[in-house]
This record gives sequence, structure tokens and C-alpha cells, in this order.
Amino acid sequence: MTNPAERLVDLLDLEQIEVNIFRGRSPEESLQRVFGGQVAGQALVAAGRTTEGDRPVHSLHAYFLRPGRPGVPIVYQVERVRDGRSFTTRRVTAVQQGRTIFNLTASFHRPEEGSFEHQLPPRIEAPAPETLPTVTEEIREHLGALPEQLERMARRQPFDIRYVDRLRWTQEEVKDAEPRSAVWMRAVGPLGDDPLVHTCALTYASDMTLLDAVRIPVEPLWGPRGFDMASLDHAMWFHRPFRADEWFLYDQESPIATGGRGLARGRIYDVEGRLLVSVVQEGLFRSL
Repeated sequence: MTNPAERLVDLLDLEQIEVNIFRGRSPEESLQRVFGGQVAGQALVAAGRTTEGDRPVHSLHAYFLRPGRPGVPIVYQVERVRDGRSFTTRRVTAVQQGRTIFNLTASFHRPEEGSFEHQLPPRIEAPAPETLPTVTEEIREHLGALPEQLERMARRQPFDIRYVDRLRWTQEEVKDAEPRSAVWMRAVGPLGDDPLVHTCALTYASDMTLLDAVRIPVEPLWGPRGFDMASLDHAMWFHRPFRADEWFLYDQESPIATGGRGLARGRIYDVEGRLLVSVVQEGLFRSL
């Protein structure tokens, strides 16, 4: 049986059914909707497959329009908007059962030397990831054993996630908490050497914990939820090359939540503190 990292690579390996049309699998899951990071990652694969491959993606902007249905294939239609001397632009529409569920625009940039360079340092000094417990270990420590559904999810999880701050389990622990969260992440196994696969795998991962920052002042991250939440849009800027099967620090915060929507933004650093990726997402939050 393949491990979760190999299954992720397989999930991102789309079937080309026409020149600009690709089909992606959507695993049968117990979730109500297809995971947004999966759709974003697959759409970016479709966009990248229509380029020459010598221009890494430098940004993407996406909208989640309808919930996808687990177990039903998703068709990705690519529009070749522009092929310039330095930049390439692609627009991708994801269709499931005749309905558009997702739109993505991605821009690819020919590598070039800049005349200057700077970055803000990481906001926090995080402990080394190897010194922190995994999410599974934290849940087991608190509950004694994983519930069956969580056990199945843990076995399929393609990323090792370790929260810099221990998980909060009670409303007392949540009280007065700042809307911030930070996690170390990396794929649970090798992802190969294709840079596009690593970019799309990290795109997948970027949707896994980002909206945590919105929820932190309101309720514990694990346990019964008081809110139904869904990603509305997602934007990413890729600054430097990286590997998604090496540790990266995902520092997340929510500057505002109002009107049933919460905004979250994240910065992804490597272990040396170099800023790799910037992420912004808005989510819908409704009381259950």
C-alpha cells in the first residue's frame, strides 16, 4: 500500500483528456465537501502542465464557488491567457457534474536576478519541529486514544503537522487568546524532484490550518465545533524555491473577523528563516 505522500503525488497527477482539459480524481471521503486545498493544488497542476516548464509559478488567485462532491471526478479547463517574454498567465475553471465549483488564475515568471532583496524576519522564534509533538500525539495524550474516524484520517494525512503552541481544549484556555497560530509542516514522505509537484503540494497544505487563526479566540481547535466554515477565496505568492517534503514554518494570523467572514494571512518560512510563500484567505463562518 502506498504511503500518504505517494497518494498525494498520485492525486496531483491529472489525466489529460484534451489539449487544455484535464481530469482529477476526488477521493471518496466522509467529509461534506471536497477539501479546498485539493482543488487548488490540482488546478495549479493543470495550469502548469500547459506551460513550457521553465517558469515557476509566482502567484495564484482563486475563488471557491461551490462545494465539490467527494468521489466525483473534477474536470479542469485551462485558458491560455498570455505567453509573454517574462510572464505566462493561465486561467483554470474546475467543473464537476456540469457546474463550475472553482476558478483560479495563476501567473508564471521567468527566473531573473533582482537589483535588491529584503524580507521581514519571522514573527516568532519557534522550537525545532522535532521537539514538538504531532497533532496525533497531542490528541492521544488528551483523549487517551484516537476516535475511529480520527484514526482513519491520521493514516491518510499526507502532512506531518506540529503546532508551535500546544492545542487548547477548553473555553477557559481559549479566553483572551490572540488570533494567531503557527505550525511546522512537511510531507510525510518524499515527493520526488518535480518543482511543480512541490508547489502544488504546498498549495494543498496551505489550506489545511490557515483558518485556525480565525477560530482561536472563539473555540478550541479540536473537539465539537460551534461553526461551519468554508474557504471563500485563496491567494498565494511564491518568493523562493522550496521542497514541501522538508520542514516549513507556517505562521498564521487573523487581522479581522466580521459579518460572518474571517480573514487569515500566513507566511511560510524554511528552517533558516527565509520567507518562501505568502498566503491570504477569507473564510465563511456560520453558527451551527
